[in-house]
Amino acid sequence: MNPSTPLTQPSQNRPTPPDSPYDLAREHLIVALDVPTAEGALALADRLGEQCQWFKVGLELYISAGPAIVEKLVGRGHSVFLDLKLHDIPNTVAAAVRATASLGTGMLTIHAAGGPAMLTAAREAAATMASPPELLAVTVLTSMDQAQLAATGVTRSPEDHVALLARMGWESGIRGFVCSPHEAATLRALTGPQGILVTPGIRPTGADRGDQQRIATPTLALQQGASYLVVGRPITQAPDPALAAEAVLLEIAEALAIAPTE
Repeated sequence: MNPSTPLTQPSQNRPTPPDSPYDLAREHLIVALDVPTAEGALALADRLGEQCQWFKVGLELYISAGPAIVEKLVGRGHSVFLDLKLHDIPNTVAAAVRATASLGTGMLTIHAAGGPAMLTAAREAAATMASPPELLAVTVLTSMDQAQLAATGVTRSPEDHVALLARMGWESGIRGFVCSPHEAATLRALTGPQGILVTPGIRPTGADRGDQQRIATPTLALQQGASYLVVGRPITQAPDPALAAEAVLLEIAEALAIAPTE
């Protein structure tokens, strides 16, 4: 899955040539549908559908709406990042990965902290699927800082702990990772161009940081080597989500025009 490869045709309302920075920006942006109902999620997706290809379905929405929400988004032509952060014994996680086979999910998260055996089991389960999702190992949540990590018994810095977990994931055959923009450069050096790096904690210039600790602008995240940028509240809670999404896409497009990423 190469984020530089267009997934959709340009919006009919925007007369841009193929592979323009704006079209490429659409392939880098994932809008987080962090809402409690299927109706709210689908309304947002419909409102943003002309601009946004990728949508994130997280734990709240998945529990509330069930697998059907993924199927409905895929049925509308969208790509889905299923962010469930699976973390259990290897057999259970492998079974959960296989259970996504019929959904058409594009990306699925698992917790790197589950260890090499769990990561390997997830990878082997995905390998049995006709159209497997890209597995992404979650390293350290963007809400975690040094104090939060220390409270869990981890004495390493967030940056060092991310590097340790990513290296373990890479050695277990995982080729995609979720990390904050602050660790993207380190992981890009580890994975090279084939690694897929998804970065939450993205805040457009001037946006409120909310409950996120390790954040960055879209431009900085791309410069650090991110493949995909997850943006939620700055778009979905804006007075005009479509206008907010347009501003983010233009910021991404400008960054790509200046220095295209892998």
